Amino acid sequence: MAVRWTKLGQVCTGGWNLSWASTHAAAPIVERISDRAVHVYFTARDEAGRSHIGAGELNLDRLSEGLRAFPDPVLRPGHPGAFDESGVTTSSIVVREGKRFLYYTGWTQGMTVPFYFYAGLAVAQGDGSFVRVSRAPILERSEVDPFLTASPWVLVEDGLWRMWYVSGVRWDTTPRGPKHLYNIKYAESRNGVDWTRLGRVCVDFATPGEHAFGRPCVVKEPDGRYRMWYSYRGEGYRIGYADSADGITWERKDDQAGIDPSPSGWDAEMIEYPVVFDAAGRRYMLYNGNGYGRSGMGLAVLDTPQ
Repeated sequence: MAVRWTKLGQVCTGGWNLSWASTHAAAPIVERISDRAVHVYFTARDEAGRSHIGAGELNLDRLSEGLRAFPDPVLRPGHPGAFDESGVTTSSIVVREGKRFLYYTGWTQGMTVPFYFYAGLAVAQGDGSFVRVSRAPILERSEVDPFLTASPWVLVEDGLWRMWYVSGVRWDTTPRGPKHLYNIKYAESRNGVDWTRLGRVCVDFATPGEHAFGRPCVVKEPDGRYRMWYSYRGEGYRIGYADSADGITWERKDDQAGIDPSPSGWDAEMIEYPVVFDAAGRRYMLYNGNGYGRSGMGLAVLDTPQ
């Protein structure tokens, strides 16, 4: 049966009248707070272009109200010299034994290449803010990931923490400057902080024109199957889809993603950074459009069962 998402429209335009959030509402992730309302964490940029992680509330019964952003960010860029001094980007949230784990990407500006990315972790405090578990990334460079790590998505199954994340393959020299190439790999942990990486590639390039993947979103279904949504990039980002029996070996089925750019408007040039969640018996997708989140965030609902 063909899978198709129906777009319900923008839930925010990416422009916020806040000092830490002048532009963008990128890379949404979702924490359910009731059957019809969710907290949405997102990445916004200040006037200097540094990214902060903020949050807001979205009521699925009152979509015309849009995403109502909270006034203060939940995570700011790190201290000078830290791996996340230039910005922090949303990636995944895990609620475990009363604690909320916010996995994120920290980045710094580069010299010979434009940027460096590494995966970090912060844990929620009583006031709703998040505190880093370490001033260092949880996925530092290694022989498995010699260039960069980013965009971790984490699930916990029977005490095993499972992560799907973006890993840098290399930088190519082109007439337009350095070009990044990265795919999606897999890691495991027993505590959510210390990770074992064996270099297992889950989703790799399908064509010579592809060179990057956006944050994966993985859902484990009641029947034990795994589904992954992600964005893949050639000239512009598109949303892709893969499935797996064990969460390790995946089959790309991008033609079954069921969502494409619109003929015109805020998501006509590209669509990316999908996050899929279930609420009130329906399956929803939040995603970004043109400008990597500069044009805001949209919501879609699944028309057909998978």
